Amino acid sequence: MTGATPGPDTVRRRRAYRGGRTAERLAAAFLRLKGYRILARHYQAGGGEIDIVARRGDTVAFVEVKIRPSLDEALLAITPAKRRRMAQAARAWLTANPWAMAVNRRGDAVCLAPWRPPRHLTAVIELDLP
Repeated sequence: MTGATPGPDTVRRRRAYRGGRTAERLAAAFLRLKGYRILARHYQAGGGEIDIVARRGDTVAFVEVKIRPSLDEALLAITPAKRRRMAQAARAWLTANPWAMAVNRRGDAVCLAPWRPPRHLTAVIELDLP
């Protein structure tokens, strides 16, 4: 049967996916305004994913973007499992970009909530990088 209406779970997942992509675009624009150069977005490798890889000066930041009803909830949504997957992807990115071994590397977060300015938290995600 064609034209079937998707179930509520499918609709919810699609809405969350679109919302996440919008949040990533907003976070990337916010970081650019702060002087960062975006090196990669939605980087997937090594069984993990990094929303944004950005550089400013001698620092490369692996950035997780979270949008939730409040900024505190957004930060709390970065689970230990997510941190491990981020670290795996960051190691893969560093293998593909060996020049970055000579600069500072850190795990950042950009937290977004409706009607609130974005919050960029530096070095809040332990990535255990070489």
